[in-house]
Amino acid sequence: MGKPDAEGHGPPDGLPGLPPEWGRVVVPDDASALAAEAAQIRRELRQASRIPGAFRALGLPLVVLLVAVLTTLAGLLAVTWPRTGRGADRPTPAPAAPPATLTGRPLPALDLVDADNAPVPLRGLLPAMIILLDGCPCPDRVTDALAAAPVGVSVVTVTGGRTPPVGPSIDPQARALADPAGGLRSFLGQPARPGTVTAVLVDRTGTVARVLPDLRTVDSYRDDLSALAG
Repeated sequence: MGKPDAEGHGPPDGLPGLPPEWGRVVVPDDASALAAEAAQIRRELRQASRIPGAFRALGLPLVVLLVAVLTTLAGLLAVTWPRTGRGADRPTPAPAAPPATLTGRPLPALDLVDADNAPVPLRGLLPAMIILLDGCPCPDRVTDALAAAPVGVSVVTVTGGRTPPVGPSIDPQARALADPAGGLRSFLGQPARPGTVTAVLVDRTGTVARVLPDLRTVDSYRDDLSALAG
């Protein structure tokens, strides 16, 4: 069947010798004699490449891919999650409302300033309709209030800072003052808002009769204004 290659004879010319620990190696004349050994080797290779081994080899790439996908999804969720007040769809805030306990409370003894920076006690001008113009000059609303104010009721216009608003100088009922300390705004709890005029009606005893967070037409406060003269 074959010729031994290690019987004390040296290897053929040009070929290296085999390690002695391999023992006696026989090279068959017919390659089909090695079919059984080849089948055994193929079985061993298939067993070594089965799925558990493949998963071990692919484990790290799969983990990296999973982390990347989860990170991308988290970023998309953070961007697309609806937020309050985003973009042009921000809801229009409701008009500020005065504290429920403000009506009937006494007006604080506040000193405002006139055009000469001289202090003017606000309680000395009562009864009065006090109009805050730091959110909007709105001269038409001041004119409407002066036209509707009964005799004896002052119309006081107030701004922040130290410069009083320009008031109608020909009307003896009108006073233009400034509130540099912001005491009146703090008392009313009504922050200045662009385009909005806040007003407060105070009777002759110094008690707040009504707060108008957003002064509109005369008809909305005419009766309250007339009541101040009583």
